[in-house]
Amino acid sequence: MSEITRRLPAEWEPHQATLLAFPHNGNDWPGKYEVIKWAFIELIRKVAEFERVLLIVKNDEQQQKVTTMLEQAHANTKQVKFIQQNTNRSWMRDSGPIVVQRSDGKREALQFRFNGWAKYPNHRLDWQVPSAVAKSLKFPVTEVCYQGRPVVLEGGAIEVNGRGTMITTEECLLDQKTQVRNPDFTKEDYAAIFKEYLGVSNVIWLGDGIEGDDTHGHVDDICRFVNPTTVVACVEPNKKDVNHRRLARNLERLKSARLEDGSKLNVVEMPMPGRLDFEDLRLPASYVNFLVTNGCVLMPTFNDPNDAIALGILSELFPDRRVIGIHAVDLVWGLGTLHCLSHEITAAV
Repeated sequence: MSEITRRLPAEWEPHQATLLAFPHNGNDWPGKYEVIKWAFIELIRKVAEFERVLLIVKNDEQQQKVTTMLEQAHANTKQVKFIQQNTNRSWMRDSGPIVVQRSDGKREALQFRFNGWAKYPNHRLDWQVPSAVAKSLKFPVTEVCYQGRPVVLEGGAIEVNGRGTMITTEECLLDQKTQVRNPDFTKEDYAAIFKEYLGVSNVIWLGDGIEGDDTHGHVDDICRFVNPTTVVACVEPNKKDVNHRRLARNLERLKSARLEDGSKLNVVEMPMPGRLDFEDLRLPASYVNFLVTNGCVLMPTFNDPNDAIALGILSELFPDRRVIGIHAVDLVWGLGTLHCLSHEITAAV
């Protein structure tokens, strides 16, 4: 009997649904909670035009309020399926399950350990998200362990092409002093985990993420696959900006990188929006934190001249999907935008 293998599909492969979690408090967006609720409604409305939405809400009271808001916004509520589950936060990319396809034709929800990005102590409620989603979808859920230890990993830390290649960063996964995920893990340890659980045979390691990213180096703010052989990578032309050198170094690595079959990676450069600050924080505004659905790509916009350029680049790279800008100046006050807030549920084979 052959061993069952797993594969993490690319995000442009068919989805059963997109997972979102409606915020039940404004803690991640101080002073902007009322605006954020309507920003979420608009996000749900757009996704529901193209595929089903799995929407986590705290309780029946919140479900009724959200339903009313969706109806006010003329969203297709028939496309929204609610899951009642209390959470600490709404960042489903990182606390939600990673759904993989198996060689026996079944799907499986992987539960990596979520530790609040090794920064925030209030994350225990978010541990329940993968099992709640898996129960709703009737998937088996598997806790990811390596050498007897639960493995800490967030979805925003990894990017795959569905063919065996993954991109991640040293800052996020290998730093042994700041926001440490898995003490003493090496590149070889991660390679073994990625191969067993995600079907990855080739890992491209970048260096640092962008300034303002409190996850400490998530790749989904700096580089994304748009097809099996092409990535879009952020660049910052302003040499006085700390991101200039960080992104230039990552670009060098990408241009010399190889795919799983040994071929060169095609790298398309994406400008960064102008620096965005609120109160005393620099915010991690990035166009590559886009969300792919079955029929569209939703890209965060920031009232910036580069918005139009970025939309044009993605439109060329996703010719079979509509590319739609979603205003994200308020969302990014929570230190993340569209990709961070969502997680695709891959469709059955």
